[in-house]
Amino acid sequence: MDRGRLNKLPSAAMAPPVLEVDQLMVDYGPVRAVDGVSFQVFAGEVVGLLGPNGAGKTSLLSVVEGLVAARSGRVTVAGVDARQHPAAARAQMGVQLQQTAFQPDLTLIQLVRLYGGLQGMALRPAEAIAGLERVGLHSEARRRFGQLSGGQQQRLALLVALIHEPALALLDEPTTGLDPQSRRELWDRIERLAGEGTGVVLTTHSMEEAAALADRLVIMHRGRVRATGTPEGLVQEFQDDALGARSPRGPVTLEDVFLTLTGGAQ
Repeated sequence: MDRGRLNKLPSAAMAPPVLEVDQLMVDYGPVRAVDGVSFQVFAGEVVGLLGPNGAGKTSLLSVVEGLVAARSGRVTVAGVDARQHPAAARAQMGVQLQQTAFQPDLTLIQLVRLYGGLQGMALRPAEAIAGLERVGLHSEARRRFGQLSGGQQQRLALLVALIHEPALALLDEPTTGLDPQSRRELWDRIERLAGEGTGVVLTTHSMEEAAALADRLVIMHRGRVRATGTPEGLVQEFQDDALGARSPRGPVTLEDVFLTLTGGAQ
């Protein structure tokens, strides 16, 4: 994480959040998947959304993306009420999934121009190449998508998701399955993205990744927020609880705290 960027993040008094989730509740029949969750994300900030499988992360993001209707609560994206104006809210966000399937026979230039067109952008080939250069893929511009490595495919997916320069980026486990070099390259791109002023929500099961990238963490368990804070602050706040729940090998880590808060240390 860029500590200089963290010190420059806007406070609530200085700028409105690019994402505000307020008392969100999501039900699937008798099951409450999200139970009164609230948090904010500001421009230039990376917020890590953590939790074990079934914690409610996917349901929460599905509401933000406009794919699932909430029972109650409010979601605001760049000042737009996502419930009242879903299309306008979606226009302010970019979404990258764990795996993105593009047409394998199209070149990278063709894909960038195609998906730019879906966002109302008539990109010239030179503009597509300039975009590819920002994610280190300009030398692959005329290769077909199916010829790329997994890391290259994820970098292209990130470019396409954010080609319209949204205020908010939702990144759902973007480095899953990548080798260490490709993962670090994508980390660098995410940090540059936040440095350019985009608010980022990052879901990950990697505590190393969360500690390296996130300015703040939101830890969920059973549909509720268990804790929020910086990675270092959470370790400091809950180290005694982690020591009481188990005997960590060495100093208490973010993983120890996560397991303690989500019941994984029992």
